[in-house]
Amino acid sequence: MTSSALSASSGLRSFFMAGFECASQRRADKKRLDLIASTGHGQHVAADYSAVAGQGLRAARDGMRWHLIERMPGHYDWSSVEPMARAAARSGVQVIWDLCHYGYPDGLDIWSPAFPERFARFAKAAAAFVREQSDDVSYFCPVNEISYWAWAGGDMGRFNPSARRRSGELKRQLARAAIAGTHAVREADPRARFICAEPAIHVAPPSSRPKDVAAAEAYRLSQFEAHDMLVGRLMPELGGSPDVLDIVGLNYYPDNQWVLGAGAIPMGHHDYRPFREILTETAERYGRPVIVSEFGAEHTARPAWLNYVAGEVDAARKAGVPVEGMCLYPVLDYHGWDNDRVCDVGLFGFAGPDGRRPVYEPLAAELARQRPRFETAPDADDHRVVQLRREA
Repeated sequence: MTSSALSASSGLRSFFMAGFECASQRRADKKRLDLIASTGHGQHVAADYSAVAGQGLRAARDGMRWHLIERMPGHYDWSSVEPMARAAARSGVQVIWDLCHYGYPDGLDIWSPAFPERFARFAKAAAAFVREQSDDVSYFCPVNEISYWAWAGGDMGRFNPSARRRSGELKRQLARAAIAGTHAVREADPRARFICAEPAIHVAPPSSRPKDVAAAEAYRLSQFEAHDMLVGRLMPELGGSPDVLDIVGLNYYPDNQWVLGAGAIPMGHHDYRPFREILTETAERYGRPVIVSEFGAEHTARPAWLNYVAGEVDAARKAGVPVEGMCLYPVLDYHGWDNDRVCDVGLFGFAGPDGRRPVYEPLAAELARQRPRFETAPDADDHRVVQLRREA
């Protein structure tokens, strides 16, 4: 597929989407996480998809657990995925499948050339499986949050591969895998669509000294490295090209803005950058449809964060920025990765024996208030079209 053949629209079934947490990495202590299992989503998938559809969420991010599907190289067991695909189809929910959400099979060396090669084979098999389930256009996020994974797994040692001072190397390897996986999926299904979900950040300098200003700006610009690798703008030897990047995903949370070397910037502070500006800069940089691929907050901040992000998205859209979706992430409460604490972040809580989950009513009410704002298509005559800014 050439860049000219890429659609100018995301084609998603609903503006607001549900995001099922599907992380499956090994922590530094070698314990394997499986958020699909620990949230009960795997057990109650039919009820979960029915519940999100009942809230008007007709599209969702969900995950394939590579480590479960390919326990032996080249042998694929889809039994963990098939019930999910069927449940989504019965509820009328369109799925964006994460193929690698931090986790990969045991015994596979992530630093080796075998990693992107084996991932590409898995991605091709996954696309063939999804196409067998439905005639609808399939959606994939090949490698989730390349930048965050490179930092957490390559610099901080928080989870696999639990390395230090190797973030650049890991980012390049993950980009190789994402590029190879994208091409492989298209071999199985040329119609497939792709989302590359990366953190949207802002970094302010701790002082006005030129050295601090330059360092903060360099860190801020690093948020674009993964997308730039995919389009071949950065390190073209990795194989990137403009057609690899389809829908640009931005993940945005309350702590995604901070002062370099210090803490988070509170909303309302003079250093806090309006999210609409981040959306605009990203859209102009790549000239592709944009979605907020993750956003959410904890406790009672949930509805307020939805209100803020929706307001910024609305402002960006009115200025002509092609933002085409917002994904409540995660849509279910979950236990923390490191300490098993209850993270009450979701629209829904933990399931009872019958699969029913309590609804967090303040967030549901805010969602119901925001949906009409976006579910009517804007008049194209009132919007400019953000064009790709040609950069060297």
